[in-house]
Amino acid sequence: MTSFKLSQQVPNFTLPTVSGEEFNFSEVLKSNSDQWHLIIYFRGSWCPACMSELQEFEESKGYFEKQQIHLTTITHDEKEDLEKMVEEHGFTFPVLIDEKLEFLESYGVHYHDETAPYEDHGTHSDPAYFLTDGQGKLLYQQRQTSPFGRPHPKELRKIIQYIKKNLK
Repeated sequence: MTSFKLSQQVPNFTLPTVSGEEFNFSEVLKSNSDQWHLIIYFRGSWCPACMSELQEFEESKGYFEKQQIHLTTITHDEKEDLEKMVEEHGFTFPVLIDEKLEFLESYGVHYHDETAPYEDHGTHSDPAYFLTDGQGKLLYQQRQTSPFGRPHPKELRKIIQYIKKNLK
């Protein structure tokens, strides 16, 4: 499994968005070098815990923008399902599609496959969180191996405040 050390440069990635554009992380960093980036990998549109969490991120989006933190979400769910999800929930942050599991593999996101020790909605990823600075250096990471125990958006706000206050 891939692991990163804090302050390490995270890998670049290019993925399609639900709206049909291409999202290239290094290009985003170039144009937003003054912003931090919170990348959230979620299980899929079928996951009620993920939908609740993403709704809270949408409701907190103003806070993150005020803190100059760019939210990006990623999953390997089907494009049609994600289009419905975005429309139904009114999500305004980027939703990227990891069709070939490239991000998942390069970032070490846990993948629950046929070899997993318990049954859980078939094959899918589990939640993961990566916070980088404006140059793409890792400030925080959290990888789940189940849908539970993920940091709540309010907890992530506390984590971000702590890191900003104590950043060297």
